[in-house]
Amino acid sequence: MSKVKVEHGDWVVVCDGKKALVLENAGDEKFLNLKTREVHEQPDLKTSEQGSDAPGRSISSGGRRSAVEQTDWHDQAEQKFLHTLVGHLEAELHAGKTKAVVMVAPPRALGMLRKVYTPNLRGALRAEVDKDLVKLTVDEIEKHLAA
Repeated sequence: MSKVKVEHGDWVVVCDGKKALVLENAGDEKFLNLKTREVHEQPDLKTSEQGSDAPGRSISSGGRRSAVEQTDWHDQAEQKFLHTLVGHLEAELHAGKTKAVVMVAPPRALGMLRKVYTPNLRGALRAEVDKDLVKLTVDEIEKHLAA
């Protein structure tokens, strides 16, 4: 991974489909000093708590029956969480709280995020890092970004 340029005041958003850390660089480009601004988490509900527990069945003309694929409630919850996060970041950008964002997320979450980026957020993106760092400490995240 090449060194990511994170300037003073830039936000580093480290997230996956369940948790997001919004960090602000209080240091400079050479010496990162990430400070936690916000932590967003969604409850990890069991599938049975998120929707119906049995897939439906369909009957086609001719009397053939087939199973309908079960809705992936966890996937939908992750998409909703990331969509809400993008909306929040857009509002913060619009309010002038930051001018640049570095997005750090596993590839799957980055794919979901890219689908819902607003033009304003896309313009503020300094970099995307396809790593799952959300479970690391802020110090460890700094080391990964500075490496």
